[in-house]
Amino acid sequence: MEPENLPEELADALVGVQRLIRRRLRREMPDPRLRGAEVELLRLVVTRPGIGVSDAAKDLGLAANSVSTLVNQLAGAGYLVRERDPADRRAARLLPTPAARTRLDAWRRRRTALVGRHVSRLDETDRQALHAAVPALRKLADTLHEEAEES
Repeated sequence: MEPENLPEELADALVGVQRLIRRRLRREMPDPRLRGAEVELLRLVVTRPGIGVSDAAKDLGLAANSVSTLVNQLAGAGYLVRERDPADRRAARLLPTPAARTRLDAWRRRRTALVGRHVSRLDETDRQALHAAVPALRKLADTLHEEAEES
């Protein structure tokens, strides 16, 4: 691989892996089926219970009205609770339900098992290369997140 091709090849590989993981997990998960943005919002709310819609939108890089739509869908499915913010009665805080936590835990276990099975099929050199790449991929994600916050 030529160094000038690294950004495109890396992006393609990451998107391809993520798409395949998501498709495989969707087939195994119970209904209702959740879209990627819904899962990302649930993960964020579980990580930061009480987060507001505008902060969630900023973290996810989405418009506030898009996040409001996702909140309505997830609340309707029994995964999120919207609570008034005591500091600002006009604002809402988002809280995960026990069903959301259960669903995300099941998703994480299945994702770990799926990826683990496929990583174990790789030879030792490839497994070590993936292991060594994780810190750099996390740094890449951090810089992408920082740039999104600046704009």
